[in-house]
Amino acid sequence: MKKLLMIAALMVASLSASAQEVGMFFKPMAGATLTTLTGDVNNLKMKIGFTGGAELGFQFHEMFALTAGALYTMQGARFSNSDQKYMINMNYLNVPVMLNIYPVPGFGIKAGAQFGFLMTAKQGGENIKDFFKKSDLSIPVGLSYEFDDAVIELRYNIGLTNILKSEIDDEYSVFYGAKTDSKIRNSVIMLTFGYRIPL
Repeated sequence: MKKLLMIAALMVASLSASAQEVGMFFKPMAGATLTTLTGDVNNLKMKIGFTGGAELGFQFHEMFALTAGALYTMQGARFSNSDQKYMINMNYLNVPVMLNIYPVPGFGIKAGAQFGFLMTAKQGGENIKDFFKKSDLSIPVGLSYEFDDAVIELRYNIGLTNILKSEIDDEYSVFYGAKTDSKIRNSVIMLTFGYRIPL
């Protein structure tokens, strides 16, 4: 009898997950990032940062929605070897456009394209923004779960753009091992919490 009651309770809980209602919605969101830079660089490790902003979406079917957002995102990496340790802090304004698929109520699978605009870049206390391209293109993919309009989402942004300018002087390595023809890309993991507001 207890087992039957537990099964019934689990079924009720699963049915109480937010069903996606057709129409426009607004979703403020904030959370943490785990970022690094990949490619022709050495001794870079992940760093923790912050992301926050909002998305505007249109649910055109209970299983499908389109969203477009604007997110301030702290990116970059940690540099560490036997002689030096410092942070590479890069701040972006990211604009993700994503297709959201809901195979079951409350559970979302997401993918799309993201356009990033570099705001600041510093290595320690030194301004290194001039060594990087102003824009970045990436592919965001993620999973989300919604409960009573609250949304928890895990997202990974796969960097496509070589963000290092080709004019970089070989005599000045922004990163250990970086050269004129080096290719460096952003890699960003995001865990966010948001709230879906129908419009």
